[in-house]
Amino acid sequence: MKLALAGKGGAGKTTLSASIARLIARRGPTVVAIDADSNPNLAAALGAPEVEFKALPISLVSRKLDGPRLTEPVRQVLSTHAVQVNDGVLLLRMGRPEHADEGCMCSMHATVGAVVQDLASVPNTVTVLDLEASPEHLGRGTARNSDLLILVAEPYFRSLEAVRLQARLAAESPIKRTVVVANKIRNDADRHAIEEFCLRERLSMVGAIPWDSAVLDADAARTSLIDFAPGSSAIRAIESVVEFVIASTDSRN
Repeated sequence: MKLALAGKGGAGKTTLSASIARLIARRGPTVVAIDADSNPNLAAALGAPEVEFKALPISLVSRKLDGPRLTEPVRQVLSTHAVQVNDGVLLLRMGRPEHADEGCMCSMHATVGAVVQDLASVPNTVTVLDLEASPEHLGRGTARNSDLLILVAEPYFRSLEAVRLQARLAAESPIKRTVVVANKIRNDADRHAIEEFCLRERLSMVGAIPWDSAVLDADAARTSLIDFAPGSSAIRAIESVVEFVIASTDSRN
């Protein structure tokens, strides 16, 4: 299963990505979490803020007529560039600009896309791709090889407009299925707003995560939500999203 998460900036993608990755890893599969944001925060959300590793170099990719391809086996890429963090999750990170005026991120996105594609050949492996807030990842095809795209929606206009745009772009890509997870839900009105939006846009809402101050407290403590508050309402709701992901994986086998 290749899972990608996207949405507006600040919607909660990284917290959700990290929590899903660790909860799935506890069930036994190998989980490869990829931080595909040029401003990386996934390591901290996984509970490993001090981790040091090599970002994926663009030299890993060769341009072919049918798209970018890795120049070495994906298992070698994992061995060389992944770092094992909490619950055995293997963490990879997309390259990022190190200096001003370095140019576009095209090759870095292509590298991530090629890694995601080849990870499909590794048995009993779940890939969790934490995407940046911009819709650029859909324009660049970074997530095009994903089986499932989760769009994280907050109950207000700008967030829903971002979801609308990214859902439209995803529909034009090879991504197999796109769904919505509602986040930061404070009351029934918030939930109903996103449910009505999904109904209008013909999207499935597969989870609703309540507003939970433990998320902010965990961030302030520079640790993961799942370590800081394992019994929190947010983690319990994320567990239901994991059930959906696992069921989606089983249906493909």
